[in-house]
Amino acid sequence: MSKKRAIPVFDTPIIETHCHLDYLEGEALEAVLQAAQAVNVERIITIGVSPDNLEKVMALAQQYPQVWGTQGIHPHDANDYTDAVEAQIRANAPHAKIVAIGEIGLDYHYDYSDRAKQRAAFERQLQIAIDLELPVVVHTREADEDTQAILRNFVGQMPKRGVIHSFTSGRELAEYCLGEGFCLGFNGISTFKAADNVREIIALTPLEQILLETDAPYLTPIPYRGHKNEPKYLPFIAEQVALVKGVTLDVLLPQVWKNSVEVFFGGV
Repeated sequence: MSKKRAIPVFDTPIIETHCHLDYLEGEALEAVLQAAQAVNVERIITIGVSPDNLEKVMALAQQYPQVWGTQGIHPHDANDYTDAVEAQIRANAPHAKIVAIGEIGLDYHYDYSDRAKQRAAFERQLQIAIDLELPVVVHTREADEDTQAILRNFVGQMPKRGVIHSFTSGRELAEYCLGEGFCLGFNGISTFKAADNVREIIALTPLEQILLETDAPYLTPIPYRGHKNEPKYLPFIAEQVALVKGVTLDVLLPQVWKNSVEVFFGGV
């Protein structure tokens, strides 16, 4: 286990653009949120992923003033995507505390859902985002070619773009998404010793298209590997991204704040 050090606190606030607060139910959620606020993580977006958690996300977003949410079905759960689930997403998504359609996309690494059903669910949810004029939160793993092909079919109709979160894909997909105006989201993977591929993508991503996330409770950054991840560890990711980009935190953090607000909060 890596040597620990105190979590840094920066003057500029940070927005946690991707985590799963309902997966932290075993923790004292009030304490998780307080710990995040203590290190100037000012806003938190908790993510919809399955038919079972859509209402949990809604409840969390409405209960806590610093929490917002998304509505969407993850590719792992695409087998469960139905007309009724789509109707639920469409009904919930216009709520003031819901800021995006997601987490949607393709995952050919685990193949928990049939690939054809993943593609269909992805396409249908992109259409929801178009219809409701919301950004998207896209998950893609080992599916670069199909992800790009599907986005290419829809991007011309999208009033807003969004983010390819937890970006671990190849350079070609990165360059395509950046060229189309998407942001890329980076998390604790960027601190892992073996993640040179991710750091290479960070290096080529313009500061204006970078978002920070933890994906908590997963992917805890160094130096807290082995602990359950929480939004409070976001400053370590900020430090790593600044290091890779060769900029100071005084340069990175205001820009990333601006990016996050523009993508999810209408610039406010």
